[in-house]
Amino acid sequence: MANRRDSRIEPSFEGPPRAKSSAGFSVSEEDRVVPSNRKTSAKRQSARTKPSRRGRGKSRRGLFGVLGRLSYWCFVLAIWGGIAAAGIVVYYGAKMPAATTWAIPDRAPNIRIVSVDGKLLANRGMSGGEAVGLHEMSTYIPEAVIAIEDRRFYSHLGIDPIGLSRAMVANIVGGRFSQGGSTLTQQLAKNLFLTPDRTLERKVQEVLLALWLEHKHTKDQILEMYLNRVYFGSGAYGVEAASRRYFGKSARDVTLPEAALLAGLLKAPSRLSPARDPQAAERRSQLVLAAMRDEGKISAKELTTAMSAPASRVASYWTGSENYVADAIVEELPDLIGDVRGDIIVDTTVDLTLQKLAEQSIRRLIDGSGKKLNASQGVLVSIDNSGAVRAMVGGYDYSTSQFDRGSEARRQPGSAFKPFVYMAALEAGRTPDSVRNDAPIKIGRWTPTNYGGKYFGKVTLATALAKSLNSVAAQLTMEVGPDAVVEAAHRMGVQSDLTANTSIALGTSEVTPLELTSAYVPFANGGYRPEVHFIRRVTTAGGKVLYDNNGGGAPRVVKPEIVGMMNSMMTGTVEIGTARKAAFAWPAAGKTGTSQNSRDAWFIGYTANLTTGVWFGNDDGGPMKKVTGGALPAQAWHEFMVAAHEGVPVRPLPGTWRSTPADTIVQDELPPNTAQPAPVPSASVGQSAPSAQKASSPRAVRPAETIDAGGFGMRGGGGTTASIKRPVPPGDVGGPVKKRQTSILDILTGG
Repeated sequence: MANRRDSRIEPSFEGPPRAKSSAGFSVSEEDRVVPSNRKTSAKRQSARTKPSRRGRGKSRRGLFGVLGRLSYWCFVLAIWGGIAAAGIVVYYGAKMPAATTWAIPDRAPNIRIVSVDGKLLANRGMSGGEAVGLHEMSTYIPEAVIAIEDRRFYSHLGIDPIGLSRAMVANIVGGRFSQGGSTLTQQLAKNLFLTPDRTLERKVQEVLLALWLEHKHTKDQILEMYLNRVYFGSGAYGVEAASRRYFGKSARDVTLPEAALLAGLLKAPSRLSPARDPQAAERRSQLVLAAMRDEGKISAKELTTAMSAPASRVASYWTGSENYVADAIVEELPDLIGDVRGDIIVDTTVDLTLQKLAEQSIRRLIDGSGKKLNASQGVLVSIDNSGAVRAMVGGYDYSTSQFDRGSEARRQPGSAFKPFVYMAALEAGRTPDSVRNDAPIKIGRWTPTNYGGKYFGKVTLATALAKSLNSVAAQLTMEVGPDAVVEAAHRMGVQSDLTANTSIALGTSEVTPLELTSAYVPFANGGYRPEVHFIRRVTTAGGKVLYDNNGGGAPRVVKPEIVGMMNSMMTGTVEIGTARKAAFAWPAAGKTGTSQNSRDAWFIGYTANLTTGVWFGNDDGGPMKKVTGGALPAQAWHEFMVAAHEGVPVRPLPGTWRSTPADTIVQDELPPNTAQPAPVPSASVGQSAPSAQKASSPRAVRPAETIDAGGFGMRGGGGTTASIKRPVPPGDVGGPVKKRQTSILDILTGG
């Protein structure tokens, strides 16, 4: 035991391995818990002996390492970018309706309005033009659009990565957004389905819709839809509307320079519109021509020719007075056919030749005398015996004012209203030969005076109407009553509200030129009141009839003998009265009218062929310089009617009436062989009068009393004329005439 303690051997890791002890205990180098650093030190020592070789290898690996790392991270970013883009597409795509529900929206319907001989008057509707097939339009148009907007249109799938990349580079280099990468398909998708907002959501949806369009439709279908819907500036949607707008022709007839101008507008329709900046539009069209040459669409010779002969656009647009008619028709259509759901064609009653004649007459007179006479606006309305409106000029220039004075402006008619006073008097038993004393009168506090203050003493009604004597008109109104006058005017066609007072004799209630002219038509056609209309027929583009005006029956509103008397009297207005400037080769009749201070000047006249009304004045109601109905209105009427009747066989006015010799006239008694007027019918047999007629029940009419030549019959409050003979007051009823400087009824000078 003692010997074993004294001979203890400690484990060692330094020396060579020894033989196993008898106890079996030994530890080797591999048994160390912490390895020796002897080998590490050796490696470090070895590395110090080879510095140059390691330095050269590290230099080479550094360059490739940077490029490798850059490529690696670019690849990683691309993957994540793709994932993010896919997420955005999925997110915004999920907000759209299901693709199975997508459909091309109907194109905004177009209303094609044509004249009685088939000539285009106007297009109306959101598109402003009819749809034109790709095979119908000029081939230059699609070629020009593709060359400047999307030269790879027939090869891409709805989006153009090359074009998009080019646009991005150009925008980055230029430092601003100068180019767009959208294809024609994308632009169509935006126009059909989306708002113009520049947002990421809209752009994503645009791409998805473009791909869908390419899948569902052919390239030609997409191009046709695009050209018929895209905006070309100045209110023109679609290539047909734009061609009409800028060149006054159909897209079928567009030339190469014109096609280049249209294609150039697509970049900035409003800014480049030739109506706004002709020079900018022309510069842009030259770029289009160059692009067409680069793409091989045109030859060098065609390029040179087009460059030297740029497109010539119409001098003005929508200045034609026919647009007043078009606007009136569009307002009327819903009542005839309901909502317009597709392209329609409206055949009108308007004669475009007459329309242009009317417009030229109004504009010539205003251009020549308007400034001197302070007259800035004019209206002309012409209606035939069937009630068809053949022409309507609603103002001097449609482009500067679209307000239709023909059918919307209500103005005082002045003495042009007097025929209804005289008609009521004739229906009450008077005749054109009845005599009244034209002298200063006073009715209550009203003192109507003649134009110029001149009086003629004893005159027949025929003379009084021809010379437009206010005194006699006022007397007749008092005799028959204002209510009878209002009833006669409504029965003849006036639809505006009329105030039944004594001043109605001088036209103090306002009316429109269209309704006043229409109220004269029964004088021209023998006593019938037709329905005034602009529209003959409405059909779809396929020919289906939606509305057809077959004329119907016009009710008789005045007896033939009354028509004969009125025509006899109003013929005098043209032959010897206030409208002598209107006379021409045809038998004609009518009445002038002038309101206070020449604020309104009228002449409504007619032949057996046409009834035409003319008005001159100012929109602000400002007075003209002594313009009467016998001046500018009669001149315009004469010019128009002479041209309108050229080559038409002369016809006499309807109705006959023979004046009793002057030496046998008994005042207010009916002439020999003249039947006593019967109650005026409200409509012809089997027909009812229009609701606007406002006809009262027929009234019994008695012959007027015989009175002395120095006075006139009076009746008050609309009662019947007294049947007893009695003296009547002289012309100065109510006392001597007193000058009323501020009387608002010291008006309507009778011109």
